[in-house]
Amino acid sequence: MQKVLILDFGGQYNQLIARRVREQKVYCEVHPHDMPLEEIRRFDPIGVIFTGGPGSVYLPDAPKVDPGVFELGVPILGICYGCQLMAQMLGGRVTAAQDDSAREYGKTPTALDGGCALFAGLGGESVTWMSHGDYMAAVPAGFRLAAHSAACPTAAICDEARGFYGVQFHPEVEHTERGRGMLRNFLYGICRAAGDWTMADYKAQAIEAVREKVGNGRALLALSGGVDSSVAAALMSEAIGERLVCVFVDHGLMRRNEGDEVEAAFSKRELNFIRVNAQERFLSRLAGVEEPERKRKIIGEEFIRVFEEVAHEVGAVDFLVQGTIYPDVIESGQGEAAVIKSHHNVGGLPDCVDFREILEPLRLLFKDEVRQLGRELGLPEALVSRQPFPGPGLAIRVIGAVTKEKLDTLREADAIFREEMSRAGIAADQYFAALTNLRSVGVMGDGRSYDRAIALRSVQTGDFMTADFSRLPWELLETVSVRIVNEVRGVNRVLYDITSKPPATVEYE
Repeated sequence: MQKVLILDFGGQYNQLIARRVREQKVYCEVHPHDMPLEEIRRFDPIGVIFTGGPGSVYLPDAPKVDPGVFELGVPILGICYGCQLMAQMLGGRVTAAQDDSAREYGKTPTALDGGCALFAGLGGESVTWMSHGDYMAAVPAGFRLAAHSAACPTAAICDEARGFYGVQFHPEVEHTERGRGMLRNFLYGICRAAGDWTMADYKAQAIEAVREKVGNGRALLALSGGVDSSVAAALMSEAIGERLVCVFVDHGLMRRNEGDEVEAAFSKRELNFIRVNAQERFLSRLAGVEEPERKRKIIGEEFIRVFEEVAHEVGAVDFLVQGTIYPDVIESGQGEAAVIKSHHNVGGLPDCVDFREILEPLRLLFKDEVRQLGRELGLPEALVSRQPFPGPGLAIRVIGAVTKEKLDTLREADAIFREEMSRAGIAADQYFAALTNLRSVGVMGDGRSYDRAIALRSVQTGDFMTADFSRLPWELLETVSVRIVNEVRGVNRVLYDITSKPPATVEYE
């Protein structure tokens, strides 16, 4: 099987590059930028991609690659920081922008040279997504310019004799209009990829990896009933069968009736299914806690403690399995990437865990890829297509301290929103209600009220790394607003969130 190596320099969109490569049916792996040269040779890539990153290549402590990478005889594509690193290491010069006009952020009109193999069939004026404060003041010998913008004459460079290409922008993000075409040109036109990798291959590899890791041991899986943990359960079940125990922790932070629905969906399957009712212990730990990161870490730790207790009860459990996916990992901070928010199953884990090892068989997959894997494993479409629900549940949709009263208020408002979306037949990748920390004056029944505000959130996204708010009909929003204010006690105002990701996240905390 052909492989592409992605060397990671700490940018926020690095795993998105991997997703774009896999979309083209080419297998790839992301490894740290300081991966030893001998390991790279053993990996035997047909091409290498340098990712973006937050550093400046001219600083003494800037992350670099082994210079031997340029002697491997395989094509290399440098993206943003990766482009600047290639230029700097091969004899060019990168410097900080001298004034604001040389810095570029966001959508930028860019002229592409169709004579360069990277832009074959894509030449002409296009829009790219820029995010840089440094620029290439001089390109290395053997390179020529292949793209420019109004502020940046070196938006892309290429040395086609050696198969080296660099772009100052990010072809992996949706905002770069022809980005997928550029990556396809690199993979198929330059690296000569055969397109020999599919999700069926990933399934087989993942099952074999689990069997090799677990051996004759037993595993306990954290089952929430969502897409990720359900697919992880199906994968683990196929790999180790009856040696898998699935534990559903009802932490009191679920949507209305959801705990009973999860139990009904899984208790009749051929799984060792255990439900733990732990509402009181979670709410007790969360009492008075307002800071979002603390809430996530408390929930993450309490989950682990419950799983440890169940493991002791059933006896001889070696591994804890989680349905962690890559957006969880990258937002929790990985390598040199910034922490956006600690996910309960990643950055929220306690330092000490009473399991031999934690297994995360979906860790390198995006949400849409998890759904594809679920279909490969034979899960029903209704389950595979289900909207994601965060592990911390409604705790991160209640702004500030969490109480039973607030949770009950939110459950009713969220149920109304979901009922009306379903009735209207409107599809969105994720939608929910959140209880804000805002109180405001209202008029209800000819009297003054001073009650809470509910925020409605609905987004469209393919990978949950970026998302755009849904343009819901005003009539629908009006119906939801009227119902919530009339039917949910303690609420006198309904807001609709029209913020995309970035700058916001999909969830509130």
